[in-house]
Amino acid sequence: MAFENFPGTEKPTEMATPPTNNNWRNYLTAGLIVALLGTWAYIIWDKNQTKETIQLKETVIATTTSQRDQLQKELEEATMRYDMIKTSSADMAHTKDSIITRKDREISQKRIKIQQLLAKVNATEEDLTEAKSLISSLNTDIYSYKTKIETLEGEKIVLTQEKNMVIQQRDKVQKDLDSANTVITQKNEVIDVASTLHASNFTILGINEKSSGKEKTTTVAKRVDKLRISFDIDENRTATSGTKYIYVCVFAPDGKPVSVESLGSGKFNTRDGIEKLFTQKIDVNYTQGQRQTLSIDLKQGSSFATGDYKIEVYNNGFKIGEGIRSLKKGGIFS
Repeated sequence: MAFENFPGTEKPTEMATPPTNNNWRNYLTAGLIVALLGTWAYIIWDKNQTKETIQLKETVIATTTSQRDQLQKELEEATMRYDMIKTSSADMAHTKDSIITRKDREISQKRIKIQQLLAKVNATEEDLTEAKSLISSLNTDIYSYKTKIETLEGEKIVLTQEKNMVIQQRDKVQKDLDSANTVITQKNEVIDVASTLHASNFTILGINEKSSGKEKTTTVAKRVDKLRISFDIDENRTATSGTKYIYVCVFAPDGKPVSVESLGSGKFNTRDGIEKLFTQKIDVNYTQGQRQTLSIDLKQGSSFATGDYKIEVYNNGFKIGEGIRSLKKGGIFS
């Protein structure tokens, strides 16, 4: 049996349902979520990177600060050692040679340079490395400076010892010289005293001068025109030949010294330091070991007085002799 297909008898084919709007919304939502997650991940990653950078910077800063503080401490310690060396050697300033002076200048310059590097606010690693190198060099310089100072101090000690030895030798020589001078002085004093001349055999006469020129001795005061004083200088083998000074001091009966301008009266000092007035000074050309007789005539501006005229003779500050002449008052016919 044949079958025929009739339009109305076939079951229609089922048509595909068109997609809804939910799919693209889901895709969009998923994309936004992925983007949001990526953004968060980037933010978290960037934050971590920033934190690590900050931590790294803080570490670098801390390290740099620590290095700077350590270098500053080393500089202060080196400066303290240097200052102590300079203070302890201050008394050697006059002995410092050109090497010490040059080292002193170099050390001061390095200290300034190091301090400038450490004072930088943004000191770099290179700055700190240079400062560290300079501090090491500074310590070497300070050690060299200390060694040189110690050498100079050792030399000073040796020089001081030698100086003390020389001083001791000088003092001994001076002491010996003083002792010798004392002996010489004492000997000279003995010789000087021994060489003092001695006067003896005094003769004191009152002289009356006649109009005819003749002279007559007298003891009557009113008739005396002058006193003739004679005495001997005894022989002395200690006194050397040469000019000797003899001072003749005449005292009137009233005890006052007689001063006669025409005779050159003046003053002299005795060995006791007493100042005395002399009537006349005699310069004697003395010959060693020989006796000599001296004679002077004493005239005064006024008449001679009644009483004793005392005559003292001095040489070398010592009184070497004396004599007296008494003049009397004359009678009516004298």
